[in-house]
Amino acid sequence: MKFLAITLIVHGPHPVTGVRKPTNDRFREGVDNALLAEELGFDGFGVGERHERPFISSSPPVVLSHIAALTSRIRLFTAVTTLSLLDPVRAYEDYATLDHLSGGRLELIIGKGNGAAQRDLFQVTPDDQWDRNAESYEVFRRIWRQDKVTAATRFRPELKDAEVWPRPLQQPIRVWHGSATSRESVDLAARYGDPLFSANVTNPIEPYAELIRYYRERWEHHGHDPAGIAVGAGTAGLYAARTSQEALAAYRPAFEGNLAFQKRLGLEPVFATLEDFAERSSALIGSPQQIIEKVHRYHEQFGHTVLHLQAEAGGLTDRRHRDSLALFQSDVAPVLRREIPDPPFAWGPALAEPTPTPAPASVPAGH
Repeated sequence: MKFLAITLIVHGPHPVTGVRKPTNDRFREGVDNALLAEELGFDGFGVGERHERPFISSSPPVVLSHIAALTSRIRLFTAVTTLSLLDPVRAYEDYATLDHLSGGRLELIIGKGNGAAQRDLFQVTPDDQWDRNAESYEVFRRIWRQDKVTAATRFRPELKDAEVWPRPLQQPIRVWHGSATSRESVDLAARYGDPLFSANVTNPIEPYAELIRYYRERWEHHGHDPAGIAVGAGTAGLYAARTSQEALAAYRPAFEGNLAFQKRLGLEPVFATLEDFAERSSALIGSPQQIIEKVHRYHEQFGHTVLHLQAEAGGLTDRRHRDSLALFQSDVAPVLRREIPDPPFAWGPALAEPTPTPAPASVPAGH
C-alpha cells in the first residue's frame, strides 16, 4: 500500500483558537507539510484545486512547482484538477511544464470540482459540467500523447493540427479520476482504463463502496483486465496515539472546532459526535492497532491500494500533528505495506514510455 498526504489549503480561522493566519503563512504551512511528508517517508503529496472561499488552493501547478524544487523523492499529486473549469490546452501547458520541473514525479487526480461559487466564477452550469469535464479530459489526454491534435470541441475553440508545447517528460502521465458520489467520473475512468480515487471523507462507507463496485463492473464492461484495477481512498482525519483514550482526548478540541466551522458555513454535519465520527467515518483516530484494523475493514470493501491522509493539522497542535504522522509512519504504515498490496504499476521518479496508441481524428463533444 502507498500513502499520500493531501491539502486543500483551507484559509479560515483556526478551529480551536479562532485566529486566522496571514495568507503567506498558510502557503508556507502547506509547503512545510510537503517537506514533512517527504521527511517521514510518505509516497506522495497532493494539493487540491478550489476556486472559492475558504480555500486558497486555486493554483496547484504553482504550489507544486515550488514543492518540486524543495523535494527530491516524493511524488506530486493534484487533488483534484478541476478540468470542468479549465481550458485543457492551458492546463496541459502548466502540467507538462511541472512534469519536467519535478523530474517526472507528477500524477494528476482529476474531477469536475465542487461548489456553486466556483461554477459561477467560470460560467459552468450543473447541466454542462460533466460534459465539460469529459471533453476537457479527452482533449488533455490526447495532447499529452500526440504531437498534433485535431479535435471538434464544444466548450473551447476547435483544434486543427494543433501543436502544444512543451512536450511532456512522462509519456503518458498517470491520471486518477476523483469521485465522491456520482457515476460520471467512474464511467470516464473505467472507459479509459484509468485508476479511481474515492473521496471517502464525508459519509459512512456504503455509498463509496457502492461506487467502487460500479467502477469494477464498468472496467470489465470496457474489456480491461481486472488485474489492472487501482483504487485509492481518502480519510476524513487522522490522529494516532499510543492508546485510544489518548487519541480521542487529544482530537476532541479539533473535532469540536471543525464541527462549529461546518455549522457556520451552513453545513449539516454527518457525524455529530466525536465517538460517532471515530467509529463510522473514514477517520483514523486511535492506537496503531485500531488504525490498522480500520484500514483493513475499508480495504475489504474497496480493495484500495493507495490511501490519502490529511496533511494539515486541522486544529491539532503542530507538535501533536507531527507526532501523529510520525507514529503512523513508524507503527502503522509498515504493517499495511506488508499486508495490503501496492497498485499494479511502477511507482518511481518517472513512468516508462509505452508504445503510443493511435487516436481518432477528432473528439466528439461529450463523448
